[in-house]
Amino acid sequence: MAKIVVVGANHAGTACINTILGNYGKENEVVVFDKNNNISFLGCGMALWIGKQIAGADGLFYSNKETLEAAGAKVNMEADVQSIDYDKKEVHVVLKDGRKHVEGYDKLILATGSKPIIPPIKGVELENVQFVKLFQNAQEVIDKLENPEIKRVAVVGAGYIGVELAEAFERIGKEVVLVDVAETCLSGYYDKDLTELMNKNLSDHNIKLAFGQTVTEIQGNGKVERLVTDKESFDVDMVILAVGFRPNNELGKDKLELFRNGAYVINRHQETSVKDVYAIGDCATVYDNSLGDDAINYIALASNAVRSGLVAAHNVCGKPLETIGIQGSNGICIYDLKMVSTGLTLEKALRAGYDAVVTEFSDLQKPDFIEHDNHDVTIKIVYDKNTRVVLGCQIASKEDMSMGIHMFSLAIQEKVTIERLALLDIFFLPHFNKPYNYITMAALTAK
Repeated sequence: MAKIVVVGANHAGTACINTILGNYGKENEVVVFDKNNNISFLGCGMALWIGKQIAGADGLFYSNKETLEAAGAKVNMEADVQSIDYDKKEVHVVLKDGRKHVEGYDKLILATGSKPIIPPIKGVELENVQFVKLFQNAQEVIDKLENPEIKRVAVVGAGYIGVELAEAFERIGKEVVLVDVAETCLSGYYDKDLTELMNKNLSDHNIKLAFGQTVTEIQGNGKVERLVTDKESFDVDMVILAVGFRPNNELGKDKLELFRNGAYVINRHQETSVKDVYAIGDCATVYDNSLGDDAINYIALASNAVRSGLVAAHNVCGKPLETIGIQGSNGICIYDLKMVSTGLTLEKALRAGYDAVVTEFSDLQKPDFIEHDNHDVTIKIVYDKNTRVVLGCQIASKEDMSMGIHMFSLAIQEKVTIERLALLDIFFLPHFNKPYNYITMAALTAK
């Protein structure tokens, strides 16, 4: 019987543990250490909780210590792993009761996730400067918002989390300013013409946009009173710092091969540069199909984390399984405006060295005679001018067209050309779409 030690039990860790126990539980002992006091918090739903769009946080959890132990794991919560001796195959940990403990292993899985980036600015230690990642972070924000004196909130960082939180605070009656050094929101996922749709959406709901500005200082006498940028200042009562995340690599940074941002470099079996040591989730790299064969990248998404956990689980138990790579598929819904993307934006494609071009098309989702629940859809397909291979796609609409992006994810993975996409078998029914739908039309009008 092999002993498998898993460090970290959130999305990647939970998927990995369940897969091991569900398929190979009789042949393996699984020991888990996690520093937190809860498992499986869906951080992507915290803005819904803060914005009171859901009743509470209970539905944001899908597993716990008891569930994993009932499946056969030995789970140690609030256990702080201090160090790992990779030569002796030992995990050194301080348990919840303060006891020091050493756990040997045959196979080790690192699922340590990521940490919020703390920008080097004056005033980050002030009261009411908040980071949001864990359940506890969201709970603290919600508790503080009970104070009627907190009326104005600045959100720093206009990525997915920042935009979602800006909406959440506005929904509960706060004055909101959204600040980012970039010239637009969501710049990592969409080209500027599509992000302008979201900018207008936010502005129309009275969220002040302060883009192209660098935060220089947070001011206040003990607690937040003002946010200062290189261009202006904002009187605020709370500052949310959502400028991004970095891999949590403290346990392996001196031993394992690292990516340029500090993530553990893994092979297609999720194994690191050290034999019998695997890394999954936000602490590890991914294979990015949109960048080419065997291109590695860092894309922190819960969906990627779960898949990496599945792959690692089979490999540590002796069944070879390779990751097929990812496209970074993602989506957002703000005040009913839905935006989804996969693969590369035009800007990213050009930066990656492709001779990239775009075909774009806008139309109603359904035939004109459908008078209700029929909205405009804008689609933008990025492809290589020479090979004609699809590199990325972005779609925006008030319609729920989200499932369409999965087809583009597969197209990138399988290197489908724009010409083949134009001949794709897409059914027509007025309840759903037009005979010449926007996907077909975008592909047919490609240069």
